[in-house]
This record gives sequence, structure tokens and C-alpha cells, in this order.
Amino acid sequence: MNDDIILMTEKDLLRIKHVLSFQNSQEYENLDIELDRAKIISDNEVPPDLVTMNSKIKFLNVQDNKEMVITLVYPSDANFSEGKISVLASLGSALIGLRVNQQINWMFPDGKTKSLKILEVLYQPEADGKWHL
Repeated sequence: MNDDIILMTEKDLLRIKHVLSFQNSQEYENLDIELDRAKIISDNEVPPDLVTMNSKIKFLNVQDNKEMVITLVYPSDANFSEGKISVLASLGSALIGLRVNQQINWMFPDGKTKSLKILEVLYQPEADGKWHL
């Protein structure tokens, strides 16, 4: 597996681009770059270890050696206290399209770069046949 490649379903790509069309594009430039470099796959090609929209994932903040579990959601469903993180948040933007054992260095709004590693996909809509999510 090439660690630089991210995979994304066409459905996720189109929905995220739609959400971005209503935002200040400079603020989400890093996400836009990730979307542009993504390899687009169909829903039935989604590997079970891929972070897609509405996936619940466990990842590691390498610098802090801290594991976290979040669900990656669209902005309207975001709720930090429930662990639902928007794809437009820096953390969400960093994780979309990665696979288990992939690691990414990502600059956060505070100017610090953090290294995040996907440990496990606990739930993925495509693996569960939930194509509408």
C-alpha cells in the first residue's frame, strides 16, 4: 500500500465538495488539496479498513501517545461531546480517506503539526451496506 494515497468514494467526495462550496475556501485549503489528490473508488470497492464519512475510528496522536475514538461526520451532525467530529474540522480533514496503519502529519489551527495514525475502523457504513450514509 502506498502511504501517500488516500481513497475516497465518489459519493463522499461530491458531498464534501458541496459542503465546501458554502465555506471560505482559504480556510479549508488543506482539505481541498487532500480531495484533489484522492483516488476515487466506487462504494463496492471500499476496503473495510478505510475511513469514510460516518465511520467510527480509533486513531493515535503519535506525539502525545494518546488514542482517541471519533465518528467522522458532516458539519450538521458534529457534536464534540458525543465524539462526532466534522470533516471540516482539522482533525476530520486529516483522517478522511486514510486506511488502518496509515499515518499523516497535519497542521492544526494552533500552528502545530501533529502526526496521526489510524489504528482501527470500528464502524464503516459501506461495510455495513449503509450506502445512504
